[in-house]
Amino acid sequence: MIPELGHYALVLALFAAGVQTILGLLGAHRKDAYWLLATGPAASTQFLFVAIAFFALMHAFVVSDFSVYTVAKYSHSAKPLLYKLTGVWGNHEGSMLLWVFILAIFSQALVSFGKTLPHTLRARVLGIQGCLSTGFLFFILFTSNPFLRLDPSPMDGQGLNPLLQDPGLAFHPPFLYLGYVGFSMAFAFAVAGLLEGRIDSAWARRVRPWVLIAWAFLTIGIALGSWWAYYELGWGGFWFWDPVENASLLPWLAGTALLHSIGVVEKRESLKSWVVLLAILAFSLSLIGTFLVRSGVLVSVHTFATDPTRGVFILALLTLAIGGALVLFALNAPKLKPVGSFAPLSREGGLLLNNLFLVTAAASVLLGTLYPLILEVVSDEKVSVGAPFFNATVLPLLLPLVFAMGIGPYLPWKRADFPAVLKRLWAAALTAGAVLFRKLAFGSARHRARGLAFCQQPSAACGTPEAVSGTLSGKPVAPSGSAGKFLRHVRRPYGHRRAVGWDHCFDPLANGRNSRDATRRRSDRGRLSHSLRRHKTRARPQLPGRSRHLSRCPR
Repeated sequence: MIPELGHYALVLALFAAGVQTILGLLGAHRKDAYWLLATGPAASTQFLFVAIAFFALMHAFVVSDFSVYTVAKYSHSAKPLLYKLTGVWGNHEGSMLLWVFILAIFSQALVSFGKTLPHTLRARVLGIQGCLSTGFLFFILFTSNPFLRLDPSPMDGQGLNPLLQDPGLAFHPPFLYLGYVGFSMAFAFAVAGLLEGRIDSAWARRVRPWVLIAWAFLTIGIALGSWWAYYELGWGGFWFWDPVENASLLPWLAGTALLHSIGVVEKRESLKSWVVLLAILAFSLSLIGTFLVRSGVLVSVHTFATDPTRGVFILALLTLAIGGALVLFALNAPKLKPVGSFAPLSREGGLLLNNLFLVTAAASVLLGTLYPLILEVVSDEKVSVGAPFFNATVLPLLLPLVFAMGIGPYLPWKRADFPAVLKRLWAAALTAGAVLFRKLAFGSARHRARGLAFCQQPSAACGTPEAVSGTLSGKPVAPSGSAGKFLRHVRRPYGHRRAVGWDHCFDPLANGRNSRDATRRRSDRGRLSHSLRRHKTRARPQLPGRSRHLSRCPR
């Protein structure tokens, strides 16, 4: 009964998403106040139905309802609850439902927290989100229905892939999808801004939090996936340049560039066309990654599906979304004229250089990922592009980017004076060098004493063999010579001197005793100071015939 409820909820969500699209886009075009106000309730209705469908599938996994095909194939009655829940999105059908659920969550978040937005902009953004939801709900219902029934139902399920039964993979897909789908908000704001013909600093302030949220979630998702690949797959590193890994790196690079350049629009209203193009590309690369993972064109441990029908459907959806947005951008880009200009040596120029490195790195990764597929289609020849290509093309771009990150914050907006910037950089470099030298040369005396005390060679600076033998026997013995003088009289980091007792170096219990003694002394001082403060602030007794104010005055 509950799986059927989830299936019908998906059908109703499809109708609600269609109504949301029509009310948002046509209502903003017609400037109809009733349609504009009804867009929010339509988005909330779609969110409610998608949530019912998602939790219905989750319930089927938790209770091990093996009459549902997805549960029978990707779950087992003996699995822990965590891995039963992981099975919800550890397959193609459930992961697509999670995708649509997160898309509905972002639409509902805009309804709840975007009440201060202009009505037409808010309605257009919700309309574009509804259009995306409509396409993915069509895809789920007609090619990837997670509520298909089995008759007769098996006694038990096949279980989840053992490689996916890991805490890292339990949280990796939800965070990754929050990043993927989060860039749909930047995409929707960009298309809505093009339809309104208004891309300015106010638009940048409104879209920036959504970009930051999506980028943060995608970063966490990639980090969790890298951690899992390091200790589970045995690749010998956190990144293997696997095609599906690259598919997640592409929107991250574009999103990083977008997150940096959107500040230029907010502060200076420059680079408008570039920022809008980056917003479209970031979500487009997310859709390309979805196509690569679910179309069967790639063979990887990360891929979900190998059905060409699903790949064709996603490719058609990708073409409509990306193609329509790029056509709209081409028609409206000449109207997006910058308000002011800037010199190459400025903060705007530094951010543009940052974007150049990031986008070039993304293009290199995209070329290395798609080249084997294109070559196989053109010449029926199979090749593989591995880590040597990406290390040779991407790393030379990221190293100067890291160097430029230390220079950019010292550049002012609009125009920079080269001698002043050079002076700031020299000051920063000298400060960093001084701090590094201070740390190396005059580090913590406690750490230096420990390091010298634990030397195991008799000829080391720890002192004589008697000192080492005293350490092994548990009796602190002070070595003689220059090492003893050095350790008995060490300069602390704050300038004054203190004697270093040998129990710090050789008695393993001395540090605990000394720390307890120091704590006891601090508590005694605290009680004494508290009693003194109470004595100073205690009010004098009230004298007859005098006011309370006068009785407190000093005589």
